[in-house]
Order: sequence, then C-alpha cells, then structure tokens
Amino acid sequence: MVRKRLLLLLKPFDLCLSHELAALPSSNRRKALQVLRFLYDRMLVHKNSINFCRDILRKKAIKSKVVFRSDLSQPIRDVDMVITIGGDGTLLQASHFLDNSIPVLGVNSDPTRPEEVEEFSEVFDATRSTGYLCAATVNNFEQMLEGILENRLEPSELARMAVSLNSKLISTSALNDVLLAHPCPSVVSRFSFRITQNGEPLSNLLHSRSSGLRVSTAAGSTAAMLSAGGSAMPILSKELQYMVREPILPDPNSHLMHGFVKSDETMDITWFCREGLLYIDGSHVVHSVQHGDTIELSSRAPTLKVYLPPHCYPTMYDTEV
Repeated sequence: MVRKRLLLLLKPFDLCLSHELAALPSSNRRKALQVLRFLYDRMLVHKNSINFCRDILRKKAIKSKVVFRSDLSQPIRDVDMVITIGGDGTLLQASHFLDNSIPVLGVNSDPTRPEEVEEFSEVFDATRSTGYLCAATVNNFEQMLEGILENRLEPSELARMAVSLNSKLISTSALNDVLLAHPCPSVVSRFSFRITQNGEPLSNLLHSRSSGLRVSTAAGSTAAMLSAGGSAMPILSKELQYMVREPILPDPNSHLMHGFVKSDETMDITWFCREGLLYIDGSHVVHSVQHGDTIELSSRAPTLKVYLPPHCYPTMYDTEV
C-alpha cells in the first residue's frame, strides 16, 4: 500500500442561530424551532462525518492536512490527493484550486434522508446534500480509501470550461457551468454569439434579448441546465451545452437558442448591456462585464481527476452527445 499525502478540504460549520427567534410571534416560533433543530442536526452530522473520516485516516497511519474551504486561497500543491468533506459545493471549490495532476475524492457528509423530507414537507424543505459528484459517504469511505490506496480504483477525467474575458484567460476554470446575465433579473440581457472553430465561424451571428445565457460542462448538465429543460450529458463528454434563458419571442432563431459546442469549437459572445455579471460555478467567482466586452468559452481547460460514484457511470463509455 502506497502512503499518500492528503489534503482534507472541509465545508465550514455554518449554523446561524437566529437572534430574532425570541421576537417571533408564538405562531411562528414553533416552526422556527423545528428549522433550527434541523439545522443543528445537520451541523452535528457534518461534524461527525469529519471526525469519522479523520479517525479512519489515523487508523491507517495516513497523515493529512486539514483546511476549511473558506480559507483556501492558493493553488493546491504538494499533495497526492484531495478529500473534500461536505457536498458538491466543497468539491467545486476544490476544483478551482486544482490542476489535472491531483485527484479529488468527494465525501458527502450529510446526505438527504427521503423519510425526513416527507415528514417535514408541509413545514419546510428538509433536503440535505445532493452530492452528485461525491463518491463516498461515511458508509463506504473506508472501502473507497482502501481501493484508492491499493490502486484498484482510478479517477475519471472530467472536462472543465476555459473562460476568457476580452481575450484574457480567467484563471478559474468552470467544472459545472457559467452564467452570463444582467445584475438585475428583471432587466433584459442583450448579447450576440456564434460558434467558431480555429477562429472561423461555424454558425451565423445570433442576437439575443433574454434573461441571460447559461453554458454547462457535462458534469454540470444535470444541475441548473437540466432543470431549465436542457439535456443530461454523458459524464465524460468533452462538449459544452448552452441555453439562452427565456428568450423574447417571436424570434426566427428561437430553435438555435439551445445547443452544443464540440470539444474543438469555441463559443464567442459579445455583451451589449451597460453592465453584466459572469458567474463561474455559482456565486463565489464573479466577473463584471460591460458593453462591448467579449467572452470566449471552450472545453480546452485542463481536465479534473475525480473519483466518481456509480450513478455517474451508466453512459460513461458514450462520450458523444
């Protein structure tokens, strides 16, 4: 068994007890107490998961460095593997600081309990962590770790999206998706786009007045893209999927507002509003855009090595969309 240098990247203990609880009307206080008990239990489950994983590492005499994801600010180097303990958000955070040489294993520390969701369905949303990209929970963490250390398990390589703003490459590659929109959701987003290959246009220039543009990787296609009516892509696909959000109709090109960008192609976008925001993998990485700015999106970013759960694999050998 090969000894590895590990980094444990942890989701923080985010429990915010409401100082306004005492001031709530008695009719609302019971519900608020239920929510707080639920949140407190989530924190305990997450904390116990961290302790469990650390105990397994100690039992196997594996040294690890522990960092909370909120404290991560520099590229991750000098380790053999990263283990994230939290959910997909923690794994996404790790991906922004990893190149394609260090694999990552996601541990879902607080999986959703269907019976709990049903129990509280008339009170609040009791959904916990989805952990779509997390291959481990406390139930199989030791088994997964042994398979990795004994080289019986290999990571998959997930495509990431390269993002350039005004021909300057942004250092953060998107593992999930990119959203381009006006800062105010009620304001129309105006932009044009086309698909190119080696600088040559493959499509006509399409003009859009809409709520913005979302572009996803294969890994991100099962998140917001799928919810918006897009397609779930094979997890190992190198293509990108785009969808114009709520285009204003009638538009003769409405059938072209959803499509795919092949691995050797680029999506060129020009922004035509006074202001806009470019979100990379959610709200944590945001860049401002202005009228006339250009954005280039492609799948030519370095891949990310991830140990994936079995549910990601049904179509893993079909890498074309």
